[in-house]
Amino acid sequence: MSDSPDYAAPAIDKALDILELLASSPSPLSQLEIATAVGRSTGQIFRPLMRLEKRGYLHRDRSSGLYQLSMRMFDLAHRQEPLRSLLSVAVPVMREVSATVAQSCNLGILDGDRVRIVAQVESPADFGFRVRVGALFDVATTATGMVLAAFSAVTGAADTVSTAFGGLDQERLTAIRKDGVFVLPDSAQPGITDVVVPILRSDSPEAVAALTVPYVATSYSPSSVDSARETASRAAREIQAALGI
Repeated sequence: MSDSPDYAAPAIDKALDILELLASSPSPLSQLEIATAVGRSTGQIFRPLMRLEKRGYLHRDRSSGLYQLSMRMFDLAHRQEPLRSLLSVAVPVMREVSATVAQSCNLGILDGDRVRIVAQVESPADFGFRVRVGALFDVATTATGMVLAAFSAVTGAADTVSTAFGGLDQERLTAIRKDGVFVLPDSAQPGITDVVVPILRSDSPEAVAALTVPYVATSYSPSSVDSARETASRAAREIQAALGI
């Protein structure tokens, strides 16, 4: 439990409750549905709804009165300079990777103790595996998460890694750092082999992101897992050089 004092800010809490609810909702919601879901009355959420709509964070359909998130938060997230620079450099290279191996690829970063997917390039083939941009995954149960943990700033000691990322195997992390690439059958998606390489800082063995090719083995696949590994490794080095960090 945090030792910092808990300063209540009811108005902010209401607004954040609304944003988090709509972000997780598969469809637009009415004012009553929002109020019920966040455990408040319609009167209590009226003003936050109006302010969020006025500031452009929510869109309200004029005919149905239903609320949904606008693109405002997506825009704010991508204004952050490090992420904007990373995406501008990485996405063109990722397109080349996808075209070369005829597989999709995605880019993940650490977001607290989880993995956040910040970019995705579709496979040009008829078969491929797609990961939604913005999706969150556990570090300890994904190949991308293990690579990011292996090359994170906290991997200096086993107990630190265990605390930060939920008990990852230190020997496996050491092996990943030694190899510089990680190939692992996806435990959640049969038939997919995750090929993951870190994108490192030039001045330290710390990853700013991880490039993942979720390799789908079919009779239509023109390239092998080894080819995907080599292509992804070259792409990671190219992105790293272009970032200049």
